[in-house]
Amino acid sequence: MARSGPIVAKRSLGIAEIDPAIVLGALGEAVLAVDASNVIRYANGGAEQMFACGASYLCGRPATEFLPPDSQVLALLEQARSESISVAEHGIALDTPRTGHRIVTVQISPIVEMPGSVVLSLHEQSIAQRIGSQLTSRSAARSVTAMASILAHEVKNPLSGIRGAAQLLEQNANEDDCILTRLICDEADRIVALVDRMEAFSDKPNVVRQAVNIHQVLEHVRRIAQAGFARNLRMVENYDPSLPPVLGDRDQLIQVFLNLVKNAAEAAPEEGGEIILSTGYQHGVRLALPGSEIRRHLPLVVSIVDNGPGIPEDLRPNLFDAFVTTKTSGTGLGLALVAKIVDDHGGVIEVDSVPRRTIFRVMLPMVQDGDA
Repeated sequence: MARSGPIVAKRSLGIAEIDPAIVLGALGEAVLAVDASNVIRYANGGAEQMFACGASYLCGRPATEFLPPDSQVLALLEQARSESISVAEHGIALDTPRTGHRIVTVQISPIVEMPGSVVLSLHEQSIAQRIGSQLTSRSAARSVTAMASILAHEVKNPLSGIRGAAQLLEQNANEDDCILTRLICDEADRIVALVDRMEAFSDKPNVVRQAVNIHQVLEHVRRIAQAGFARNLRMVENYDPSLPPVLGDRDQLIQVFLNLVKNAAEAAPEEGGEIILSTGYQHGVRLALPGSEIRRHLPLVVSIVDNGPGIPEDLRPNLFDAFVTTKTSGTGLGLALVAKIVDDHGGVIEVDSVPRRTIFRVMLPMVQDGDA
């Protein structure tokens, strides 16, 4: 029987047989075949991406080399073997130097023809969470946009009249009354300044997209931070120098990462405070640009990590909404603006937070052939 690529024609039956390895290789989730001694015997492309190494390196090595000894995955492997049943578990944390922190769904099935051997699949839940994160950040951006429009039209004009009236009253007021008129003017000015900040949330994205070197952006942000609000903190850079350019607006990207780094600096402890800036390349995330049917891959990931106390759990679902803040003197507009700018770029922002490790990840599109 002649073989042509992955498909073998069965002339007698008039059908085509597809090579199973090709099918498994096309899956985005990680698939491993593990023998009775927990040695990996097969790994697909998804496993190569998850564990950041090739199949030739994975195969022949024990699974314990890639999973912690106390990993729940190993316990599930033993359960599947001992009971000869398929097992599945959602929401398992996978945290290793190779994989980083991931939340996965694990499914394990025995291979009946090979006693003791099992097939292990690891499906990263964060892909779906990133899509939900994009929708959440877009919803937050839209709500702030509508609020900004209302404030601009319905608040600033009356405030101008109130301030003018207070200035007229001040001309003939005694000293005690002047204190009150100045208070009116100061508060009116404060509200106008707040509205001016809200007007940054334009209904139409004002993004001038061009090729941007993300490392130059981060270096600019780092210099600003270490010259000012982060001068007493340790800043670590962990960059992938091979990354292609980002498709975006340089000034707006500086605003995004300056805001995130400033938040990290304020969260980090005074003693031993640390911020880690890192970049990397990932596969598998593809989302639509806002207001367009164009779908772009978001392979470029920028992470801002701090070792502060973490974000309170009750605030995380609404962290990118306007006026949500953990700071006593904050306005709660910084992260909302960050979410809007990232959304205007067709990107996604997400956050993971536990005590002493908070990570903001920004996923952005890269420049492709045909981009202006």
